[in-house]
Amino acid sequence: MNGEGSVSGEGWVSGEGSVSGEGSVSGEGSVSGELEPEALAERIAQIASDRKALDVRVLDLRGVVAYTDFFVVCSGNTERQTKAIHDAVHQELKHSDGLLPRRAEGAREARWILLDYLDCVVHIFTPQAREFYRLENLWGEVPARSVV
Repeated sequence: MNGEGSVSGEGWVSGEGSVSGEGSVSGEGSVSGELEPEALAERIAQIASDRKALDVRVLDLRGVVAYTDFFVVCSGNTERQTKAIHDAVHQELKHSDGLLPRRAEGAREARWILLDYLDCVVHIFTPQAREFYRLENLWGEVPARSVV
């Protein structure tokens, strides 16, 4: 289905959509560990949502790019909040799942923070940076869903 849509429970919608529901998955490992890529993306999205991240979106890039399977994109109201979301994702995955990002960028400025967990890349923006870069528009045709 292309265009606007809404799904409750599990499922992907091409274009815009939303999914309601909660869940958590645990695993062990180093970078992407034992978590399947989709479970990792959902876990990251839930951690961000728990930290009051705004407009949390999971983009399914499988079959579109070779370097990752999912993007998790979200916003914090301020640079302080984007840093808090970053810290929560990093600490929760490190302590609960033994996962560390392969690379982290932008935490000092906290306008656009990137955490690369290989199978899942996390983008945490301030609202102004998200509007400026419009990352979701670059991937507008990939299956995406909102986490609520």
